[in-house]
Amino acid sequence: MRALFLIAAFCALLAFAAASEEKKIVCYFGSWAVYRPGDGKFEIAYIQPNLCTHMVYTFVGISTDGNIRVLDAWQDLPDNWGKDAFGRFNALRAKSPSTKTMIAIGGWNEGSVKYSEVASNPATRAKFVQNVVAFLKKYKFDGFDLDWEYPNQRGGKPSDVQNYVALVRELREAFDKEGFILSAAVAAAEMSASKSYDIPQVSKYLHFINIMAYDLHGAWEKNTGLNAPLYKSSVESGNNAKLNVDSCVQYWLDQGAPPEKLILGTAFYGRSFTLANEKDNGVGAPAPQAGQAGPYTREAGMLGYNEICVKVASGQWTAVFDEEQRVPYAYNGRQWVGYDNVKSIAEKAEYIKKKNLGGAMLWSIETDDFHGKCGEKYPLLKTLNSILRNGVPVPSEELPPVQRTTTPLSPNDNGSNNHDSANDIDEEEPADQPAVPEVPVDSSVCTKEGFVRDQEDCSVFYICQKFNGEYRATRFSCANGLFFDDNLNVCNYPENVEC
Repeated sequence: MRALFLIAAFCALLAFAAASEEKKIVCYFGSWAVYRPGDGKFEIAYIQPNLCTHMVYTFVGISTDGNIRVLDAWQDLPDNWGKDAFGRFNALRAKSPSTKTMIAIGGWNEGSVKYSEVASNPATRAKFVQNVVAFLKKYKFDGFDLDWEYPNQRGGKPSDVQNYVALVRELREAFDKEGFILSAAVAAAEMSASKSYDIPQVSKYLHFINIMAYDLHGAWEKNTGLNAPLYKSSVESGNNAKLNVDSCVQYWLDQGAPPEKLILGTAFYGRSFTLANEKDNGVGAPAPQAGQAGPYTREAGMLGYNEICVKVASGQWTAVFDEEQRVPYAYNGRQWVGYDNVKSIAEKAEYIKKKNLGGAMLWSIETDDFHGKCGEKYPLLKTLNSILRNGVPVPSEELPPVQRTTTPLSPNDNGSNNHDSANDIDEEEPADQPAVPEVPVDSSVCTKEGFVRDQEDCSVFYICQKFNGEYRATRFSCANGLFFDDNLNVCNYPENVEC
């Protein structure tokens, strides 16, 4: 009997050890994808939760008084005939009980200043921590992801670095009492991360750290570049030689981050360009403009993988694989995009294992090929699962190899090119926000940021955002028979709306 007990205990210990060593797959969901047109529209019901160990709903915002702001009340909440996306997202755990659900605060469009103000005041910071705990309990999330972009940048101040440490420490202390998970999305590259984080201290308090190892090149530069190259090119030097996944990971490890807490961010989208000359189409080719917006994501300079794979499968685009940097790019005429496919995602998953990292994060689930238009549904996500969690392999797309395609940057470039998205400078818009058409909006429509009702049609409203001094807007329509209530920022019955 004692022998049976010991065997059972040993088996339980092995099971616990195996579970504790399981690689994480952290799936971010961009909630605005429910507004995309046609086959780009992504419903929460499309998510296969068994493919994610953690699912992160994005985003909520912050107020300078330490409160949490729900950014799309009609979509997120059940109140006032809302669509209760929070509830439906958390209900997916019934299909995969081991999957944890989290809510993320911040993102690029939220900026840094408000977070800097809240974190700098001990009383406001404490109030914010209390509000986060209450929010998680109310809406039944398992954890919280802090996406402050970025401490000590974009209007922040040097004291942000230690105030960020205080914030995550106080969040962790409160979370441990409730059993909540605490993670953060962080800048990956040294030139940005070195400004924002006391890495040894931050690492003490976060359960895991999602390093955003993408947006390493993009249309803010005037030459084509790969969104998330795994390794540097032999022709790169200086700071530019640090803009690759391997350098980002090594910097965080060298600064004291435990490898098991590092979750490598992978991009389910590409960065696109318009070439100066269609015959000069390698990496580093002159590209004075952003690439054309895609039919679903509708953002110049960015294409979802679900948009890219269809272009490549059509035969009209030529796709090649960069042998040095271990990621593909594709071009057609003057249009060019650097991205990840099944092969490059598989290599990044193997890299995670080689470096003993904690797992993979993906931005974001709704730009995978979730309809399976190019073959398998969710090919990129399933590839991560096949390597990190012993899932079923996905056939890899074979592309012609290209050796050393990168054109050297001029000595004056220093690899920065005036960009600070997830990993560099200040004024560009990375892909972690709603796809906003780049169309200037007349001031009679947008006079402030946030929700604005149309002046002539009460069923129409806009989300207004300010970029580089100009307003841009996304137009939405309420369901038939409803008007937009600009007091509650929800679609409401006409009798309840002053129109």
